[in-house]
Amino acid sequence: MCSVLTDDCMQFLKITDASCVIHFSFPSSPTIFGQRLYNMSDNFHSVIKDSSDQDHQQARSVVMLTENECHTVGILRYLERAEADIPPGLGEVLEAEEKKFARPLCTYLKMFGSCKNRTVCPDRHQINLQIDMLQNVPSKTKQTSAYVTVLPLHIVNATNYFGRIVDKHKDQYTILAEEINEYFKETSNRVAVQKVEKLALYGFCEETVFHRVQVVETSPKEEENSNIKIKYVDEGRTGQVPSSQLLHLPARFQLLPPQAVEFVVCRVKPIDNDTEWNPKVTRYIHQKIERKPHEAKVVLTLGNTVWIDPMVRVTRLSDLKMYVNEYSVRAEILSTGLGTDNPEHISQLERLCEHAKVLSHTKNLEPLSIKEDAVSPGNVSELQNVSLEKNSSENCNSSKVNMGNDPCGSLFTVFGLIPIKLSYSFYPEIKWFENEEAVTVKVLIARIADYKCEFSKDKVIFSACSEGKLYLVDMELYQCILTEESACVIKDKEAIIVLRKEKKGSWCKLLKNKNPRVSFDFEYWEGFEDKSPFPVGTKKLHCTTAVTEELVDSSEDSGAESDE
Repeated sequence: MCSVLTDDCMQFLKITDASCVIHFSFPSSPTIFGQRLYNMSDNFHSVIKDSSDQDHQQARSVVMLTENECHTVGILRYLERAEADIPPGLGEVLEAEEKKFARPLCTYLKMFGSCKNRTVCPDRHQINLQIDMLQNVPSKTKQTSAYVTVLPLHIVNATNYFGRIVDKHKDQYTILAEEINEYFKETSNRVAVQKVEKLALYGFCEETVFHRVQVVETSPKEEENSNIKIKYVDEGRTGQVPSSQLLHLPARFQLLPPQAVEFVVCRVKPIDNDTEWNPKVTRYIHQKIERKPHEAKVVLTLGNTVWIDPMVRVTRLSDLKMYVNEYSVRAEILSTGLGTDNPEHISQLERLCEHAKVLSHTKNLEPLSIKEDAVSPGNVSELQNVSLEKNSSENCNSSKVNMGNDPCGSLFTVFGLIPIKLSYSFYPEIKWFENEEAVTVKVLIARIADYKCEFSKDKVIFSACSEGKLYLVDMELYQCILTEESACVIKDKEAIIVLRKEKKGSWCKLLKNKNPRVSFDFEYWEGFEDKSPFPVGTKKLHCTTAVTEELVDSSEDSGAESDE
């Protein structure tokens, strides 16, 4: 007997003796998936090999999906966990997606909610929280349904822009921009950079305005005035400029995180199922919205990308003392006849991101503080079988963290979403030193492509991506710090985190709990007659002053370069 059922009517039939369930499409929620499988509950039996009960009929669950299905990779991971046979064709899809794990999130996935060419698209089509949550985004945008003022500065196409979120009360970037331009008005402050470092921040003069720029790519030929690729970190656009035009940017101008945010207007796509916007509509929107403030409602935030719906230009009528909506960007696109409605855009993105809430509890895990013998049958649920893996030959300079039989892992994968496994995280080597007022922490990661550093009173969380590897540092500090006066600066071979002490004095250690990857930097050990930070000896650490220009400029003691 074969029955074709919908999810709505299935629960009323109370079927429990089915031998096979065929899923024509993947369920929209874990509850529905469980209800479908419950139809075979009478045929569930123990998987113990020596079971003497042979009367049970084997229950089967068949899922029909294609390689373009968003749940394909998650299903394959579940099959691997269940030690089931994997179809060769889908196994190749899994291998391809594994290689994309550290790639940027697919642009088409962000703009339209789906990618039609997943098999050939080089970018990632699954959410990777360790990469997608690294960027510094204003806290207000993290709340869905929040209303913000957006200023589009770089128009990529009709629905994709880069710009800033403007604070109506106190815009920090406006204050910073005025200070930077005031500083560089003095000719003596325009110090050309002698040696350009990749990913470092510099000053650059475009016509009469000075900008903060980051070096994205350097010329392979070491020439004195070679062209290099830069990114305007506060506008989102890129460009090619001679290296001789880059100016030394004082450390105090680097403290404010990059202000450029990516905006995506939702629920509209090109006509005829096209994947690219017609240049006519892009040009029309460009002329209409560039450098004009708009009011927008945030519907989703992921990494440095904010999805907005609607985005409206509001005009103030001074005579009537009132505001009117001049136009909606989405409506303007539709009015050109070159765009059509895309009602599934937001729901597709939400389904893709729904596991973020489930995984959010892993943020504050400290796996390196858990000993191997601490895991026992009595505390498996508490520790989630987190274990340490010895340094492998593949990465002898980093400590790799593995998650064993994670009780939640099967849930993450069953519902078609790639889990964030701790085996993808590396704990880098860390060195530290101090003076009376500050502690300087050096995270030894070369060529950091993206990072985020969060400060709290007694904890610092630093995450970064470098050369396809993901690093996560969760430090519970020995004593409290001043979060507002602490900062993080990225260099070519390391990240320098300066922690301003809440109370002056020496620390006998950096962390509350000992970590084998954290050690004192003896390069900064100098002779003083004051109290030592260690129980034995009469010497004291010495370092440059924190969160000021001396972080970079006073390099005689620290050995740091002075061109940041």
